[in-house]
Amino acid sequence: MELWILFGSFAFLVLIGMPIAFCLGISSFITVVYLGLPPIIVFQRINSGMNAFAMMAIPFFIFAGDLMIRGGIAERLVNFAATLVGHLRGGLGQVNIVASLLFGGISGSAVADASAIGGLMVPQMVKRGYGRDYAVNVTVTSAIIALMIPPSHNMIIYSIAAGGTVSVADLFTAGVLPGILLALALMVTASVVARRRGYPADPFPGGRAIAIALAVALPGLLLIGIIFGGVRSGVFTATESSCIAVLYALLIAVAVYRQLSWSGFIEATLGAVRTTAMVLLVIGCAAAFGWLMAFLQVQTMTVAALKALSEDPTTILLLINVALLLLGTFMDMAPLIIIATPVLLPVVQAFGIDPVHFGVILVLNAGIGLTTPPVGSVLFVGCAVGKITIREAVRGIWPFFGASVAVLMLVTYIPAISLWLPSLFR
Repeated sequence: MELWILFGSFAFLVLIGMPIAFCLGISSFITVVYLGLPPIIVFQRINSGMNAFAMMAIPFFIFAGDLMIRGGIAERLVNFAATLVGHLRGGLGQVNIVASLLFGGISGSAVADASAIGGLMVPQMVKRGYGRDYAVNVTVTSAIIALMIPPSHNMIIYSIAAGGTVSVADLFTAGVLPGILLALALMVTASVVARRRGYPADPFPGGRAIAIALAVALPGLLLIGIIFGGVRSGVFTATESSCIAVLYALLIAVAVYRQLSWSGFIEATLGAVRTTAMVLLVIGCAAAFGWLMAFLQVQTMTVAALKALSEDPTTILLLINVALLLLGTFMDMAPLIIIATPVLLPVVQAFGIDPVHFGVILVLNAGIGLTTPPVGSVLFVGCAVGKITIREAVRGIWPFFGASVAVLMLVTYIPAISLWLPSLFR
């Protein structure tokens, strides 16, 4: 009965449109009261869910991303991407994807990627004759590349949800090849759709133009090496790297590009505070919800149920992928990771699946969910930037969605895609 109350109240609150953080917190509170436990437990769990030192990396990476957007770094990355791939079929669509790959390696946020790159690229694409739905769909689906490559906030959240037993450095490394594979799959899809619609390609600018664009973008690109190299080598932790990212982004925006004004700095600070407050509230409430599931032994029941269905890891992974894709349609990424990790990680480990590999699968699943209605935050941002409705965007998103799911299947069933690179550093 307790599980019916927990999940039933949560589902009801989601259906009536309540924000996901309140859905998680209120359903946890109702269940605790029904169980006769002290209600203060819920607030203690919310506090403990937010009060992890490793969680400090999230607000700093968010702040660094805001500084980069307002400091001109994103614009220069787009210009560099244009010289590299603008001559391919559907040129500006290809630029959008490569720029997302580069910017994601600095911001680690899909929403920041969709906002920054979309804000720059979508108006240009529309002006050049690309359909708004195409521009938005390329922006939205390529934004999830940021979730796979360092410094992905969500890899940090997964590590924390796993009890700190999974190395953040290994997770950062494991996401690199899947992120690049996703970018390539989306580029092929963008080219096919562009060819079908008759979209243009720019002439190749030549090696000199590429070299100049690279030199201009290099100060921003160096941050990718600083973050990844520092964490992977053990010089500093993910939390320390986030602080370094803020200082470096501030230095580049003020001293090198000279594009960040005092008002821009204040806006970036306030934006980071607002975003951090929302993210941490969701994480805290999800932690309370996850604790209740552990208290009610949902993990044990899930392992038993799946083993009753099949003893084949291939089938189990397929069932988990389907479940996560469905959950991702109405649950935001951070709560999904925090709730699903303690439930599903023991399941996959019981079937001999590496927790680092599963982390990549989980993050990619949840990322795809951000591009699907009714609760796709990245889709909402893309539609707001592109000034189209959700329905208009969804009509043309299926080729890109299919490419993302195809990459998910490859990552799921070919563990080497995720685990080969981390193995080189052991």
